Amino acid sequence: QVQLVESGGGLVQPGGSLKLSCTASTFTLDYYGISWLRQAPGKEREGISCVDADGNTYYADSVKGRFTTSRDNIKNTIYLQIDNLKPEDSGVYYCASDILGTTCPSTLNYEGTYRGQGTQVTVSS
Repeated sequence: QVQLVESGGGLVQPGGSLKLSCTASTFTLDYYGISWLRQAPGKEREGISCVDADGNTYYADSVKGRFTTSRDNIKNTIYLQIDNLKPEDSGVYYCASDILGTTCPSTLNYEGTYRGQGTQVTVSS
């Protein structure tokens, strides 16, 4: 059974940082492109980043410079480091993948076949 699990969300003040994690307990993430998406209240889910199996990273223009995605194959974990958080970054963050190929999808908004339950990020003073 394919199961992705996100963690690391929370309540943080504007300007703060968070590091989100995406793990899988039943298979290795090493060989797959893994995306991060987020859904703000009342808005559609949007793709924000992806890391492929080679470690190449891709970002939506709206998050470039503040978001960094990476992978630790030893820990079987994909990370999303978010710096200088803004209130508009609030939402539920998901990791997603087709668990098929090594590359990232042609569009970051592709939600993938598999997606975790998400982790809530709230940016507020």
